[in-house]
Amino acid sequence: MKKDDIFEFFRRLAEANPSPDTELEFGNVYQLLVAVTLSAQSTDVGVNKATRKLFAKVKTPAQMLALGEEGLKAHIKTIGLFNSKAKNVIAMAEILVRDHGGEVPADRDALTLLPGVGRKTANVVLNCAFGAETFAVDTHIFRVGNRTGLARGKTPLAVEKQLERKVPQPFRVGAHHWLILHGRYVCKARTPECWRCPVVDLCSYKAKVLEKGAKPEAAKKPRGKKESKP
Repeated sequence: MKKDDIFEFFRRLAEANPSPDTELEFGNVYQLLVAVTLSAQSTDVGVNKATRKLFAKVKTPAQMLALGEEGLKAHIKTIGLFNSKAKNVIAMAEILVRDHGGEVPADRDALTLLPGVGRKTANVVLNCAFGAETFAVDTHIFRVGNRTGLARGKTPLAVEKQLERKVPQPFRVGAHHWLILHGRYVCKARTPECWRCPVVDLCSYKAKVLEKGAKPEAAKKPRGKKESKP
């Protein structure tokens, strides 16, 4: 995707949604960190259902430690991998209290040292809580980046590096959210809804679905021929 097309790509997404934000519910930076940690391999909707009562009781790492691992499990048992996630969240709370005065550090290296926190989670927290120009590449952003030609790469880190290099101002802070929401609701994995996509003419995807209810062109090809990659 050319430089001018990239600017237009984000201009249109921004016009449609001027103030994008995460769909995770939280009241402070610590709750955001916990919510993002719990969201791994889970939906935001499922995490929000589990954390509403939890966050009414727990607003700080110290309160999480007081709740304890078993108490936390009782709140998040509907979330996938809740046993390991509960263990990580409690260990995370211990480190935050011991080493950071109960505050969430605004530093990627410090964040990724916390149990259960990888680069993607750290990038989400830095972006949503501290306004950093970070790009947390989840499955949606990875798909949109490769499918549209905006930022191609074989790994999430490769796509992230492409986005860091290509996304222009004034879209860098909001780009993470626009791409996730676009991938979640329009540029879907199985059947992208190209017929209602605001950037369809800028996209390099060859198997576009230009009519509602149609199937991707790649799916119609006879066996033996290579399908277009998403």
